[in-house]
Amino acid sequence: MCDVNKYLEIYKEIEKLQPEDTLQLVLEAETEEQQDFFEMLGNYLLSTKQKKVIERNLF
Repeated sequence: MCDVNKYLEIYKEIEKLQPEDTLQLVLEAETEEQQDFFEMLGNYLLSTKQKKVIERNLF
């Protein structure tokens, strides 16, 4: 069984990433797989921010 608290802490850290942070992670990734992963994280974070903006009618 996995350590849920460990992954919740990782999630909290990921939520703090800024777009420039995810770009840096993509650019400095060692493999294409890592690049894909960090791009996916960046896209996820962007989409969650977009949802919040839409919900608040700030667009």
